Amino acid sequence: MRKKSGFTIVEQAIVLVPEFEKVVRKLEQQVTLRGQSKSTLNNYIRRIALFVVHFGKLPEQISEDEINEYLAAIARDPKSPSRSSFKHWFTDCVIITVCWE
Repeated sequence: MRKKSGFTIVEQAIVLVPEFEKVVRKLEQQVTLRGQSKSTLNNYIRRIALFVVHFGKLPEQISEDEINEYLAAIARDPKSPSRSSFKHWFTDCVIITVCWE
């Protein structure tokens, strides 16, 4: 079995924005209270980490316009996931935003 090298996207986000670790803990509590799976939690955390790494700031510091520009850029990117996958990704982002408010 090969050993993984480098940081995960979540680890990168925590290194870049140390306060992100508190976000992870808060989201863990919210997902647990909602009875959602560990897989759901990991997906949410990774997707929020992508925003944190991209913008270099906490989720609550990212404006709605910045999020829309980011999502539009992903949708236009020919290397982005399929439309179906993007639709689920976008839905998760909306759920995350609602949970965060």
